[in-house]
Amino acid sequence: MKFYFNFLYAFIICGLVLSCSKTEPVLMENQNISASVQSLYEHSKEFTQQVYSYDGGIHAAVGYGIANSYLVEGDGSNIIIDATDSVFQAEKVYEQFVAINPNPISAIIYTHNHGDHTLGARYFVDQQAEAPLIIAHASTAKAVEKIFGILNPIISARSEKMFGTELPEADVVNVGIGPYLSVGKSAPGYVKPTLTFEDELKINLAGIAFELYHAPGETDDQLFVWLPELNALFPGDNVYKTFPNLYTIRGTSHRNVKAWVESLDHMLTFEPQNLYPSHTLPIQGQEVVEVLQVYRDGIQYVHDQTIRLMNLGFYPEEIIEQLKLPDSLASSPFLQEFYGTVRWSVRSIFNGYLGWFSGNVSELDPTPIFRKAELMSELVGGSDYLYQALELAINNEEMQWALELSDLLIALDYKSEEVIAMRAQASYFLGSMSSNPNKRNYFLSEAQKLAGKENKRNIIKPDAVMLNEIPIDMFFDVLSVNLNPAKVKASELIYACFEFSSGLIKTMIVRNQIVQITDAAPDFCNFRINTSEETLKQVLAGLRNPVTAIASNDLIVDQDVAFLRFLASFKP
Repeated sequence: MKFYFNFLYAFIICGLVLSCSKTEPVLMENQNISASVQSLYEHSKEFTQQVYSYDGGIHAAVGYGIANSYLVEGDGSNIIIDATDSVFQAEKVYEQFVAINPNPISAIIYTHNHGDHTLGARYFVDQQAEAPLIIAHASTAKAVEKIFGILNPIISARSEKMFGTELPEADVVNVGIGPYLSVGKSAPGYVKPTLTFEDELKINLAGIAFELYHAPGETDDQLFVWLPELNALFPGDNVYKTFPNLYTIRGTSHRNVKAWVESLDHMLTFEPQNLYPSHTLPIQGQEVVEVLQVYRDGIQYVHDQTIRLMNLGFYPEEIIEQLKLPDSLASSPFLQEFYGTVRWSVRSIFNGYLGWFSGNVSELDPTPIFRKAELMSELVGGSDYLYQALELAINNEEMQWALELSDLLIALDYKSEEVIAMRAQASYFLGSMSSNPNKRNYFLSEAQKLAGKENKRNIIKPDAVMLNEIPIDMFFDVLSVNLNPAKVKASELIYACFEFSSGLIKTMIVRNQIVQITDAAPDFCNFRINTSEETLKQVLAGLRNPVTAIASNDLIVDQDVAFLRFLASFKP
């Protein structure tokens, strides 16, 4: 029996998404490369695969997957800052680091929860005789569980498009902050933090003074690392050589832009001379302060001007048309739109403060898309004229308009095959002409999907060790949001009672076509399940068949047929 846990490793970044390693990007055949797209190819120089060494025993592994991993040499042992995006990459990075200094690793620091910083940790840990400290912010583990849990399917699907993980190698130039994402080359290697803090942590690791500070920005759990003796700042994902993702199109909770600026201000108080970002190349000297200054100013400008125009009553689309970075900021190489964009940021800031309603009364309860399509069709004289308008838009290379017209024709189910083919053509055109990798990869992936040319890839499931890092509560949370109401009656009342060998008790109560999860044991149960947390995790993750688990008495159920039928109600 197949189940619902879609462990495609969304990171989101990231997300945690599948990918294969890429080679040097190749230009697409017969494609005219604009100057802006050519600049994206130039940007790939930031990710040339190499280990760079710096004074004070700091070494940066760049280009091994999407995120940098750092080795800090200490007295008798070493420290890792960020653990790459996969066990596959971690093995290659570890080999390079051991050649530099073979001492054991005594600590691994996660700058935040995204998979490109955490999913290689298991390899580093497994090479040590003694388990190293895993240091992170207090909220990091919960953030990881959220991505692995209830949002995994949609984050995975959108991340695959954003990072171009199913595109041919020739179509992927880079992903803006790294060469490619390589999560799918190995099972995820996340290791849960063993030492956490709330606001700051000052600790001596291998004879080196480390100062860690909570610094919300790209994520709420973000931290930065300051090494006072080496004047070295590790800002995590709060600074990299591209305009930041104040919003990511793969989907994320609202990013607190004002807090991001404040975190950069905190970093500036140290007047650092050495900057070691988690993406793009390190920089040194007076330029460090200048970069931090321009970066925080760029973010603040977009935030403040969005708020100003909001308060003047402008809608998001109107703000986007008016808001551009001033030349003093727009000219900075650290604010080029190779990852985030100003226009996406405006929408996110507006939504973060005021929610999804723009204030425009026409958008509060808009005409349903099918009825809108009917009315537009009537307006132009019939569906065939709407179709001709789509053809004209394609011929005139008005591709965004073509996509919007195709929405209407798809809603009308009019010449669907031809419409979808033109929609694919428009998506490909817009993607190939974009110098923003997020947009580029998303549009090219959508075009490939519409054309029926998606690459098939092997799905690597999580191993049992990885499942041990995820609490059982997350699995029940995922069950709750996966109940298919079509498979249970509104009048049904079901008590599924779980008693684990650890002593933990969980009860799933199904009523009104929802699932309530409690820690109480009711007097009556429709069926009782006795098992270990490990076994249930493996069953729900698809590593074990529930029927064989029952047959081997690893899963003891007093009403096994009813229980299996119950599990089936959580399938699509």
